[in-house]
This record gives sequence, C-alpha cells and structure tokens, in this order.
Amino acid sequence: MKIEIGNDHRGFGFKCRVVEWLTGQGYQVTDHGCYGPDSADYPDFAYAAARAVAANPGSRGIVICSNGIGVSMAANKVPGIRAALCVNTRMASQSRRHNNANMIAIGADNASEEENLEILSTWLATEFEGERHETRVNKLMQGEES
Repeated sequence: MKIEIGNDHRGFGFKCRVVEWLTGQGYQVTDHGCYGPDSADYPDFAYAAARAVAANPGSRGIVICSNGIGVSMAANKVPGIRAALCVNTRMASQSRRHNNANMIAIGADNASEEENLEILSTWLATEFEGERHETRVNKLMQGEES
C-alpha cells in the first residue's frame, strides 16, 4: 500500500520514526515534508499529502502536527479526503470501519510514540465494513458538491 505523509515542525521527529516503521513493514512511503525541526506551516504539508491521496484512491495518508487538529482541518479541505483525528485505537478502528477514512491525523504530543504507533497500526490494519456505512460515506462526500 502507498502511504502519503505530511507534517509540520512539531510532527517532524515522530514522522521520522513513522517513516522508518512503515518502510520496515513494506509500505511505500512518500514524504511530503516538512524535513526538519524549524518552524513550518502545517497546511502546506497537509495539503500536499492530501492531494496525493486524492489523486491515488488506493493510497492512504498520515498527517502529523503537535495535536493533530490543524493538519486534520487542512487535509479535509481537499476534495475526496476523509481525514480522521484519532487519539486512541478505538477511534482509529471506527474511522476505517464506519467512515472509510483515507487519512489519519495524529498529534505527536497527544500520546507516547508507542501509543501513536499502535493507533497507526490499528488504522492501517482495519478495513471498511461497507453496507449501511457506504450510504453514509456517499452522503458525506456529496457535501463536497454543494
């Protein structure tokens, strides 16, 4: 699976760990930055990752900042994106099972590195259930047309 990833300066350290972890598991990762700890504007990198996911429907995306809020708001501005801010494994699982989230937003400061990796692992391993949820996701996406 192809993973698009973007972060700001506050998410840089955790992003480096995530890229190493993902590539070690065989994922193909494209890093949309930022590439260092110097102050950077999160929308630039969240937009880049989200646009890449929207252009490649089979891919998924990860965006990281200090608390996950800014990057999730930015990613969700891109048509075709369903970015879910997840702070625990239950949210990660449900965002995939019920909402078919194609991006996850993680706050590097919300949990320990191990806990955040567990959240990501759950999100990546969980499939969309479809059925009654398909209708709801379709209605959600119709909101982009209005």
